[in-house]
Amino acid sequence: MYYGNIKPFCIENGPGIRVSLFVSGCSHRCRGCFSSETWDFTYGRPFTEETEAAVIQMLRPDYITGLTLLGGDPAEPVHQRALLPLLQRIRKELPDKDVWVYSGYLYEDFLPGGRARCGSTEMFMALCDVLVDGPFVEEQQSRMLSFRGSQNQRIIDLRKTEETGQVSLLLFDW
Repeated sequence: MYYGNIKPFCIENGPGIRVSLFVSGCSHRCRGCFSSETWDFTYGRPFTEETEAAVIQMLRPDYITGLTLLGGDPAEPVHQRALLPLLQRIRKELPDKDVWVYSGYLYEDFLPGGRARCGSTEMFMALCDVLVDGPFVEEQQSRMLSFRGSQNQRIIDLRKTEETGQVSLLLFDW
């Protein structure tokens, strides 16, 4: 897996101060995407064990709320497998940090029979807390939305969704 950028102090990709990892590779190629350079699966640098260790170090300070995965699309099946070691380390070493993932896939695409489902999906989703799902739709873009780019995108609480069996949305009203 490759990545295009790592931002150690972000406030726009989820609540609090976050580390944002921009994974390279996206099959959706949404018109108007703010990071179209990350569509290429080999854009940027290889994500290595050293990169993983650097991300873990960036997450350690108490003032960092968590990690945001975006790109590209970190939920592409090939990325789900590649991100498991990082996510497992976060859960083990930094259990108070949350993980947000942005994906052009819909939540339903990760369910059995879905087009984003692979052998790693169940574990990948279990290690993430929030999914911002759906492709960016330029015609539905709004700067008034919190933590999403277009009105079709949902901010899904994965833990509550798993618990209730129904998609549970997080609402930010500010």
